[in-house]
Amino acid sequence: MIAILIDRTPVGVAFWWDLSMGLGLAGLSMMGIQFALTARLRTVTAPFGADLVYVFHRYLALVGFAVLAAHFGVLYVFYSEALGSLDPRVAAWELTAGRVALVAFGLAVVTAEFRKPLRLEYGLWRYLHVALAMTGLVAAIAHVIGTGRLAQTPTSLVVWGGLVALWFGVVVWLRLLKPWSLARRPYRIVEVRPERGEAWTVVLEPDGQPAVGDFSPGQFAWLSLASTPYALRDHPFSISSSPDRLPRLEMTIKALGDFSGAIKDLPVGRRAWIDGPFGVFSFDRYPDATGLIFVAGGIGITPVMSMLRSLAERGDRRPLWLFYANPDWEAVTFCEELQTLETRLDLRIVHVIEEPPADFQGEAGLLDEAILRRHLPDLEAQDFRCFLCGPVPLTDTAEDALRAMGLPASHIRTELFELA
Repeated sequence: MIAILIDRTPVGVAFWWDLSMGLGLAGLSMMGIQFALTARLRTVTAPFGADLVYVFHRYLALVGFAVLAAHFGVLYVFYSEALGSLDPRVAAWELTAGRVALVAFGLAVVTAEFRKPLRLEYGLWRYLHVALAMTGLVAAIAHVIGTGRLAQTPTSLVVWGGLVALWFGVVVWLRLLKPWSLARRPYRIVEVRPERGEAWTVVLEPDGQPAVGDFSPGQFAWLSLASTPYALRDHPFSISSSPDRLPRLEMTIKALGDFSGAIKDLPVGRRAWIDGPFGVFSFDRYPDATGLIFVAGGIGITPVMSMLRSLAERGDRRPLWLFYANPDWEAVTFCEELQTLETRLDLRIVHVIEEPPADFQGEAGLLDEAILRRHLPDLEAQDFRCFLCGPVPLTDTAEDALRAMGLPASHIRTELFELA
């Protein structure tokens, strides 16, 4: 677009042809942006939160692929002669490159959306995803340059060259330079502690200079237990410890899959790599809030625990509420510590248990607006902030209920329960 504005505007051919060219340019631009969105650049993620950026990445990829498919579809319907043969053995190389790009981007989107139904192991999928994305980008750039219409002038070539350098610079940063930096600041596992609810707390200490110099309570980091930080084997987990405990870090992980299910067997002394912190899910962003409300479901309690622990260590006396939903009483992670925190803070804990024991004194069933109304004051008269973390049905229900009770949407922050 910059090259078109600076140089002489290309002469139009026909509506459908020009529309197809515009769709191709727009689709490639959307796909190129994906590399910056997933590079974990704090300048990109800081204003919105890395979880929201990854959600945007997901939906922009879907839209971008649809736009690229429309680019091909318009040509196929109205200008099939320009496409020539679809057989790569006889087709022009630049046209084949475009089709390779379309297929690679399509496979990247499909395997990301249906990774679990396809039973793709997470680490294998990561390698495949990167390979498909890079293949698509290289093939698409070759297609644009080879067809020539949008890369005919010196200015357009400079623009395309700059974009290529930017895209590949991001890849070099994420896959080479950042791992090199992390390799110089490893951590070691000093304890693996069992928790209630089939969860385990991994305690890590830096083996030299720490990679995480500071973090806000509630943030998360990417944990890798591979032999090298260059391997695409890192997973995002909330930090459950308080920043006051640095340089020691704790991550509490529920046994849900291949990686998390093996956490309990990790040996003390094993080397680990930490990339973080990330996220905006923290009360530190709202120092003027007069009270805080937390709604957690299952292992969604981990970032909330980081915040509660930090509030206790800071001697914070603001009114606090925690609504903690679980399927049964044995699944209540940090149950005993939460009881202790209740005595150290102005904290009211409301346990919501789907199948409670006979002597249970809390709320039975599923969290709903009625439960929130029974335990919260008039929200319209308060400057409270609320933090939600758990399964989507729980957080959606809680957010709708809180808004109906008068809490502005801008005062509600939801952490994604599953980022990757």
